Amino acid sequence: MLLKSLSKYQDLGLLIMRLGLGAMFMYHGLPKLLGGPEKWAKVGVAMQYVGVDFAPVFWGFMASFALVFGSICLIFGFFFVPTCILLSFTMAVAAAMHLGKGDTLQTASHAIEAGIVFFSLIFIGPGKHSIEKQ
Repeated sequence: MLLKSLSKYQDLGLLIMRLGLGAMFMYHGLPKLLGGPEKWAKVGVAMQYVGVDFAPVFWGFMASFALVFGSICLIFGFFFVPTCILLSFTMAVAAAMHLGKGDTLQTASHAIEAGIVFFSLIFIGPGKHSIEKQ
């Protein structure tokens, strides 16, 4: 009975998820974005694990930008689907990097789990407590 009555709060649940994920990805992304070209190059090297060997500074900046501004869009539910697509791709590259370096699944699991959540949110949407009210 109790669990059935909680379904009426699914939009609140989506808001809580967006706020929590957005805050944590802002926490992870801001140091990368503010780190400048040296940090961007280190982040961008991850693209080699998906077959892209050129312009690591550009790719690192794009990943950092996606994390920070994607977090803001996620929190507000703005440009929601494109944001979730970009964040899914960023997490797929991060997972590929960890696994490609020989890291354990334990190490790659954060990126894999986040990627699954972002990919799922493409189909679920931001909920009614967002700029893009559904």
